[in-house]
Amino acid sequence: MTVLAVPRLAQRPQRADGVRGRVFLRRRLTPDVLERGQAAPEPLCHQDRRSTISSGRPGEVPDAEVTAAAGGSLAGAVYRPSPRPTFDGPTRITRAGATRHIWGDPLSGEVADWIYVSSGLIHALVFELPAHGSFRHSPEHRTVFAADELLHVLEGIMAIANPETGEVQRVRAGESVFFRRDTWHHAFAHGHGPLRVLELFAPPPATGSSGAYARSRPLLAESRYADDSLLGALAPAARRAGTLHHLGQDDIVWRRDQEVLVGLLASTEHLTAGVVEIDAGQTATVHSHPGDEVLYLTEGLLTVRAWQSEQVSVFELEPHDVCYLPAGCPHEFRNYAQSTARAIFGVAPAYRQ
Repeated sequence: MTVLAVPRLAQRPQRADGVRGRVFLRRRLTPDVLERGQAAPEPLCHQDRRSTISSGRPGEVPDAEVTAAAGGSLAGAVYRPSPRPTFDGPTRITRAGATRHIWGDPLSGEVADWIYVSSGLIHALVFELPAHGSFRHSPEHRTVFAADELLHVLEGIMAIANPETGEVQRVRAGESVFFRRDTWHHAFAHGHGPLRVLELFAPPPATGSSGAYARSRPLLAESRYADDSLLGALAPAARRAGTLHHLGQDDIVWRRDQEVLVGLLASTEHLTAGVVEIDAGQTATVHSHPGDEVLYLTEGLLTVRAWQSEQVSVFELEPHDVCYLPAGCPHEFRNYAQSTARAIFGVAPAYRQ
């Protein structure tokens, strides 16, 4: 087998300073909060199209020895659940107020996470990789989950691969990729800048869909980054359906909803994800969803008013802020600014009754 060599880790990214506005309701966290903040490592040394990971079979190098040889600590290689910030009601979460976490180990690569929400219905975070950084998988950190996922690129270019099939997609800022449960995935920061990606995930880790499920799946020992079955058999008009669905502007399904423009990227029994645009001076009608909603503002300024029991909450969102709206909570969007406000949203499990 091939033993993967791992270079030293890059310096950790700096966290944004300051918290604007108030979070009006108490936040609860699980105790598994990782305090260190290293960025993801540089790409592992491997053959461009394939790499192999030890599963501890007789005659192979044990995983602990691979980790130690890579210069990583054995304690750091052990899987620990990510923090799960939850909220009692409508809440605004800034980037500075998001819960920090480092996912991975020296073999899989380490990824900086900003976890905004991890309720009983939906999980939302932003992950970041430095220029030429990547994540793959390891025996402890397997990237195959029992959830539907939408990854929306906020900054940079993402090359995402299904290492089981060899599929690769190139996703630019403003574009997305969607995949369903049991899809292995690796991501690479392509180009010369860092990569920042919004991840919407349902059913969430609280249901056992993430790390615990992933570690119950057979380890993928060989990773493929090309599908050679297409050589000599690829006609543009006859492209095969894959597992990684690249979604650009032309793939959005637009609708007038709540008196504003709403575009659907994906909608399944577990997750509806899309974009919403509120022009200057517009107000979306009061509405609610049977599932939890996460709204991530990408452009402009947006005021959200929400009602829960006897309490009324009003938040002004700026770019990179998130608003969490629990299932059944009536809310409206207002744009008092001079330019269009744009946001990515996820609702889980159901958008409408």
